[in-house]
Amino acid sequence: MTMVVFYVFIIASVIIMAHKFYGLGGLFHKLMANQRLRLRYKNPMEAHSRFYQLLPAKSKARFEHKVNYFILTKEFIPRNMPEITDEMVALISATAVQLTFGLPNVSLSHFNKILVYPNDYYSTINRQYHKGEVNPRLKSIVLSWHHFVEGFAHPADGRNLGLHEMAHALKLENFIRNEEFGFFSKEEFANWQLIAQAEMDKIKKGEESIFRAYASVNEDEFFAVSIEIYFEQPHQLYAYNSELYKTLSNLLRQDAKQLYDKNPSL
Repeated sequence: MTMVVFYVFIIASVIIMAHKFYGLGGLFHKLMANQRLRLRYKNPMEAHSRFYQLLPAKSKARFEHKVNYFILTKEFIPRNMPEITDEMVALISATAVQLTFGLPNVSLSHFNKILVYPNDYYSTINRQYHKGEVNPRLKSIVLSWHHFVEGFAHPADGRNLGLHEMAHALKLENFIRNEEFGFFSKEEFANWQLIAQAEMDKIKKGEESIFRAYASVNEDEFFAVSIEIYFEQPHQLYAYNSELYKTLSNLLRQDAKQLYDKNPSL
C-alpha cells in the first residue's frame, strides 16, 4: 500500500510540474505526441488530404499529433444520418488542423461539437437552407458532408466548405477569451483588415478580382473565402496580391505556396 501511495505521489508530481510549464492543454498535447494516429484515421488522410500528402515526414508526424488531439477533444454528432464514419472524423479533423498547423497551441478549443448532415440542412434560426455554419453560442461547427466532400474532389478550384467553415471558427477563436485567446498578431491582423476592405470595395464596384462576389458580404466572409483560395490557389493569390498572401501567411504562421513549390507534381 505504501508503494502505491508513493507511485501516485510521483505521478501527481510529474503532472503538476508539467502543468506548471505547459498548462493543462499543453500537457495533453505533450502526452498525445507519443500516440500514433490510428490507421482508420490516417488512411483517409493519405488518400484525400492534399495538404497532408505534401508535408515532409517530420511535419506529418506533428500533423498527426494535432489531428489526434482534435479528435479526442471534439464530439462528432450525426444529424439526419445513422453515424459519423472514421473517414468523416479524419477528414474534418485534418481540415481544421490544416488551418491551425502553424499555431502549435491552437485547436479551436471553444468549439467542442462537430455536427454533420448528409446534405443541405434547414436552419430554424433564419429559415434558410445551409451548407455549413459556425455557432459560437452553441460551441458548434456544422457541415454538410456532401458539400464538404466536394472540396476534396476539386482541390484547386478555390472553393472548399471545410476550409471556409473552419476559417470562421479560427477567426472567432482568436477573439474568444480562453486559453487560446489572441494568437493572431494584432499588427498583422490590422494590416489584413486594411487589405481586405480594399478588396471588398473592388468586388462591390465590379472590378476584376480573384475573389467571388460572396467574399464582399462582410469581413468574416472575406476571411473565409481568402483562406479557401490561400490553400487551394496559393500561387494565383500571390500573383494577384502578394501583400494579402504574405499577411495571411503571417497570421497562420505557414506558407502554402512554399509547401506546394516543394512538391510541384501534387
